[in-house]
Amino acid sequence: MYAVRRWVVRHSRSFEFIYNVFEPVIARLDPLWRGVGYSRVERPVAAVERAVKGLLFDCQMCGQCALSSTGMSCPMNCPKNLRNGPCGGVRANGHCEVKPEMKCVWADAWAGSQQMKGGSKIHIVQKPVDFRLRDTSSWLRVVRRIAEERQARKEAQK
Repeated sequence: MYAVRRWVVRHSRSFEFIYNVFEPVIARLDPLWRGVGYSRVERPVAAVERAVKGLLFDCQMCGQCALSSTGMSCPMNCPKNLRNGPCGGVRANGHCEVKPEMKCVWADAWAGSQQMKGGSKIHIVQKPVDFRLRDTSSWLRVVRRIAEERQARKEAQK
């Protein structure tokens, strides 16, 4: 998995494009998700998400995905679970102080973000991890947020 996730970071611009195409498509499925019930689709969607993101990003299924803000490098792969940048122990060669054989997740995140059109999102401060959301679908959470924003815009126009 490590080699795949490093490859994805090197191709972060392509994955940003894929994400930007994928997000509106899955968001349009909100009426379907609501019709079936978000609680009913949570497990199967989370299973698909785990498989796809696990393979590509070595995703830890925190339920609060930040890949589009972190150069397609999952910050939850940091042994210290740091979500807003590297610790003070990054080695001179860019490797992790805890796992010296591993490139620092944040060194990869910075490199990946520099290739992305939305690379400046790396400067957005991420909220602390809410471990209650572990193993839940961040995809469905994004769909709900987009649907709520759409609804709020519609109500504001009335």
